[in-house]
Amino acid sequence: MGQEHVIIIMGSSRDEESTAIIQSTLKKLGIQFELRISSAHKTPQKLLEMIDEYNSSKDRIVFITVAGRSNALSGFIDANTRYPVISCPPQSEKFGGADIYSSLRMPSGVSPLVILEQENAALAAAKILALSNSEISEKVRIYQQDAKNRIESDDEKFRKRIE
Repeated sequence: MGQEHVIIIMGSSRDEESTAIIQSTLKKLGIQFELRISSAHKTPQKLLEMIDEYNSSKDRIVFITVAGRSNALSGFIDANTRYPVISCPPQSEKFGGADIYSSLRMPSGVSPLVILEQENAALAAAKILALSNSEISEKVRIYQQDAKNRIESDDEKFRKRIE
């Protein structure tokens, strides 16, 4: 069997900044990832070829898509792969945030997950990969425990400030 990794596909190079936290979280969890750029609207043939390349792999893959405005990328990839797809659209103030609907509303048979927070998108990908990898599972457990420890530590600091 192959390796586990995450494929982060951006709709354009403008989306790279929106992948920074995804990348750093995956690094903390020790998960390999690739960054790619393709557009369902502008380069659909290239995107299909890219998806076919991953579909023929023996690796365990999770796609994370980062595309704003009309997010056809997530649904297009999901409709053409057996692997999980997590849509993590960039935060948008345009249109009063209404462009998020292009990530949420999908036709039947197309089911990308939508996670708005970058760190959580990476964590969800790790949890999916952890289903078949005990090392990743342990790293996820530690990552979550660290988050709990930070809350407890912060609580203790605030309690001491009041005393």
